[in-house]
Amino acid sequence: MPGILVPITLFVCIVFAIKIVVEARFRNKLLSTGGAEELLRSMARDEDIRRRHGALRWGIVMVLLAVGFGIIEGAGWDDATPGTIAVLLGAVGLGNLAYYFISRKLD
Repeated sequence: MPGILVPITLFVCIVFAIKIVVEARFRNKLLSTGGAEELLRSMARDEDIRRRHGALRWGIVMVLLAVGFGIIEGAGWDDATPGTIAVLLGAVGLGNLAYYFISRKLD
């Protein structure tokens, strides 16, 4: 198993590093052209909102996933059966739906 995870993790890290470098170069070129100060402010504001919404989404999903694991533990289910997987998938689905409704009220 670790023999498979190491190359996958390396690939993900390389892709993430390339994404960061490309975004930094884009911002640098945008800054060097001048006159795009309002555009940069708008991009920074949108990025901050996206980051907060992402944290809200994952927070809600993780809490409901923990509730799903609690239900499985409380019911005494020990094996990975379709029922246990359904409880976990349902918890994740409910978390995403809760995020959707909360984010609509925030906007």
